[in-house]
Amino acid sequence: METVLTIAGSDPSGGAGIQQDLKVITAHGCYGATVITALTSQNTLGVQSSMSVPPDVVASQLHAVLSDLHLSAIKIGMIPDKAVAQVIVEALKEVQVPIIYDPVMISTSGYQLMSSDAINYIAEQLFPLCTLVTPNLPEAERLKDQLEHPCTAFLVKGGHAQSTQMTDRLIMSDGTVSEFTTEKIASSNLHGTGCTLSSAIASNMALGNSLPKAISQAKDFITAAIRRSADISIGHGNGPLQV
Repeated sequence: METVLTIAGSDPSGGAGIQQDLKVITAHGCYGATVITALTSQNTLGVQSSMSVPPDVVASQLHAVLSDLHLSAIKIGMIPDKAVAQVIVEALKEVQVPIIYDPVMISTSGYQLMSSDAINYIAEQLFPLCTLVTPNLPEAERLKDQLEHPCTAFLVKGGHAQSTQMTDRLIMSDGTVSEFTTEKIASSNLHGTGCTLSSAIASNMALGNSLPKAISQAKDFITAAIRRSADISIGHGNGPLQV
């Protein structure tokens, strides 16, 4: 069984972060390991608070996993601050597996999940270690300098665009661009879509698929999840995806 490590924050309502990542990894027939970077208080209505895990504790978790488990892929989600980012970069410098990073900066409800001083450090030090970075359109705007001169592949997600279709653009480090277009399904249950997509890509790469194939399969997976979840009622706000 292939093992996928998720390095991310915790969502107690289960719709995003570590909890959603584990569901997606398991749904792909892989084994999920976790390193928790932050403890959030959130639900379908939004993020109420967030507490960073101390860097030495993040480092200890990373050492525990990397020294024992044979990993096939890594997914990274919420990195709350520069200190935690530095620990992650140091731990992953010699890791030779696909690394998929979903740069979670601001929650859908507008809560800032990453400190400002972390963004430039991550762009300079973590991006080059990654196989793929998956920003949404607002995050891509913040990272436009990196997108103009990509040091790795970027999948710019089009979910925020006003359109009847959703087109994600894969920008490779050599500048070549591919597009992945799927129908846009009307739903109020979209909590955790970024976590779901990035975890699905990581899982598909762990199973031996190329990056374009892994993205295509992950897109099919999340489209099916959105369609399946459209009429489900969990919580009082932006409900989670059922994977």
